[in-house]
Amino acid sequence: MGRVLIVTGGGSGIGAAVARGAAADDHVVICGRRKEALERVAADSGAEPRVCDVASPGAVAELVEDVVAAHGRLDGVVANAGALRNGAVLDLSPQDWQLTIDTNLTSVFLLAKAALPHLIEARGSLVAVSSVAALRVPTGVAAYATSKAGLTMLTQTIAADYGPRGVRANVVCPGWIRTEMSDREMEEFGAPHGIGREEAYEEVTRLVPQRRAGTPEEAAAAVLWLLGPEASYVNGAVLSVDGGTALPDPGTVPFEFQIRPR
Repeated sequence: MGRVLIVTGGGSGIGAAVARGAAADDHVVICGRRKEALERVAADSGAEPRVCDVASPGAVAELVEDVVAAHGRLDGVVANAGALRNGAVLDLSPQDWQLTIDTNLTSVFLLAKAALPHLIEARGSLVAVSSVAALRVPTGVAAYATSKAGLTMLTQTIAADYGPRGVRANVVCPGWIRTEMSDREMEEFGAPHGIGREEAYEEVTRLVPQRRAGTPEEAAAAVLWLLGPEASYVNGAVLSVDGGTALPDPGTVPFEFQIRPR
């Protein structure tokens, strides 16, 4: 057996793609709230499924303890669980704000706190899946963007504090990736305008230099590289996997694109 890895949010999207990419050589434990989704990924990849509420301190501690007890070590953690509640500050309820912070930020603190003693022993690695929303200010997703910015800084504090003890901690910031969450966003975005999912993806990536959304496998490839020995001197990095989304200068966009009402 190779490394022992824990991947949160492993029932779909980037987490599932990480499990499929790693499970051939490593023992991968995927966790999340949806048992059926985890079992589908497990059957497809060979990963070990575990139902876990990553926002529960007790559940996260128990997950890590059980994995180490069963397999003797923990070499890597992928913090991928995420939640999105749309809305600017005046639109968000306190409940939506708290759920987003708990899922996207506090869960990673809990996971790191439980896993770090074992990662120190194994000289292991943590990779957090953040978002391009942590690097550029989006509109209408105040809680999500704030949580992802916090997650990025939390991961870098881990890199600084525990790098001297052999732990690497890095961040991947995806742009539009074709996941279940993004598919739902495209449907919600497109419905009022009478356009389908594919047209919606085309619309939201019109300013992306590669003119398309990414795949979970493309994001997972970055995660797996950061986890592995090829990135042995990469610590505290923030790697964008966004097709160049963050590159264009908004001030020059009107010279190349016509804005027309729907």
